[in-house]
Amino acid sequence: MMNSSITFRLSFPECQTHYVNVDMHIQGFSTQKQLDVKMPVWAPGSYLIREYAKNVERFSVQDEQGIDVLHEKTDKNTWRIWTEGQDVHIRYSVYAFERSVRTSFIDAQHAFLSPVGIFFYIDGHLAHPAHIMIDLPPAWSKISSGLPKIAEQTFYAENFDILYDSPIEAGNQDTWLFDVDGTLHECCMVGKADYDRDRLTADITTIVREENKIWGSNPNDYYLFITHHSQSGSGGLEHLNSTVLATPRFHYANPVTYKAYLSLVAHEYFHLWNVKRLRPKALGPFNYNVENYTTALWIMEGFTAYYDNLIIRRCGFYDEKEYLQQLAQDFNTVYNRPGYTLQSAAAASFDAWIKQYRPDENSHNTSISYYNKGAMLAAALDTKIIAHTEGHRRLDDVVRAAYEKFYLIENRGFEEAEFQRLAEEIVGTDLSDIFRAAHELVELDYNRYFHAVGYELIDSNQENKTLSLGIKTVNNDTRVIIKNIDRDSAAWQAGLSVDDELIAINDYRIDGNGKAIDHVLATVQAGDEIRMIVARDGIIEYIPVTLQYANKKSFVIQRMESASDEQRRLGDIWLSL
Repeated sequence: MMNSSITFRLSFPECQTHYVNVDMHIQGFSTQKQLDVKMPVWAPGSYLIREYAKNVERFSVQDEQGIDVLHEKTDKNTWRIWTEGQDVHIRYSVYAFERSVRTSFIDAQHAFLSPVGIFFYIDGHLAHPAHIMIDLPPAWSKISSGLPKIAEQTFYAENFDILYDSPIEAGNQDTWLFDVDGTLHECCMVGKADYDRDRLTADITTIVREENKIWGSNPNDYYLFITHHSQSGSGGLEHLNSTVLATPRFHYANPVTYKAYLSLVAHEYFHLWNVKRLRPKALGPFNYNVENYTTALWIMEGFTAYYDNLIIRRCGFYDEKEYLQQLAQDFNTVYNRPGYTLQSAAAASFDAWIKQYRPDENSHNTSISYYNKGAMLAAALDTKIIAHTEGHRRLDDVVRAAYEKFYLIENRGFEEAEFQRLAEEIVGTDLSDIFRAAHELVELDYNRYFHAVGYELIDSNQENKTLSLGIKTVNNDTRVIIKNIDRDSAAWQAGLSVDDELIAINDYRIDGNGKAIDHVLATVQAGDEIRMIVARDGIIEYIPVTLQYANKKSFVIQRMESASDEQRRLGDIWLSL
């Protein structure tokens, strides 16, 4: 099919209605009597079946003379077209009004196009190149994308994997270019916000240089940062040579939230190596039609979550105390979820498709995040390597060696066992304790690793004797409704239920401020029984509750006062600027 071509033409005749019109022109597939075209069901980097085809409307097929071509929908995301070898135009519209980094959004001001939800691929032809032509509304002036621009408003994708990994922003975004170590970078800022161009350029440059040092080389000639600003909401999604970030528009003026944004930048930029190139076998090449399972997200996302704040520390944006607070928060997040006793980091990775992105009222009791647990394991691995090699090696050396072997030299995905063996070769010691803890319900003694570099992990709540029902509530007008119940808590044991409306406690009426609960808990002791009155599905229930102490952790990480000179030296290497 040397003379075959696939060209998409996009237009926005009524962008205020949140639609894009697409004309997919297929030429030169003369040897095939029928073609199946498919819309991906998920977006790489976001492990959830999102059913993008649900937004496709007015699907039609015509030949070059405008005559309708026979076609039918064969499953939820596949259309079969009886082309009889002739060239065809597939025309359709896509509704786009979900504001996130992984879904398309169109309004009168701009269009953000997540390609997996816009462009069909021909089954069996993911390796085929594609051209993308974009007709802008008169009020719009710019198009930003990691795709190469080959003509005015025309872009080229070498294959559909690249196309699906190259989001497109169109509108009147604020853009500027800057060079870092020979790689051209571009900021694309969408929506009003209080950012400072010069400050952002300087700070992102510092982050990029720090990450280049870790990995040894940058695979890109060009990299695009797309940042969407809104009233609330944040997040990010990595791509091959770009990222899409979301942050509240007023976060730049506040030092705490600005550093959080820089950490997000560091996280997504780190992914251009870790995930996009250094990857487990399941994460590329992709099957866009089904879930792609891996147990290694604790490495891909967890290591990245460890490094994002560590890089901000190395850049000098966090002082040591601020960084340690961020790392301690990973421990708090994991150990304050009862689910940590039921799900390993590897299992959380594998079940991302049904748990991480589909939380419910019981999720905290049954699952953990591979982000947080992976960051904890990465911290243990980093400090163990530093201690064993007397500061001559660290986790940087492992990920760089893995990148060089599995991507630069062999250009393939890895198996976790291979990653572990390579890490052990680099370090010269057995690391099975940490990899086992990722796959089994085995808790590490993290102080064994922190002590080696002169730090300690302490639960500041260990002696806390605060009573707790073990519930989280939400206010609905003046009503107090149970939102979550901790496994094995007082409320759990007593039989309180999510969605119960709390009416009274020990004959005191409970209103929206919750003061009655606080008052009663301040006058009783662990083991005492209190009386709860709740409304459950419109029926009043009287439930006795035997009180327990709160089981919430509040970890801090700090320098050991008793640390030796050698421990302090190694600790300085760990958190050095």
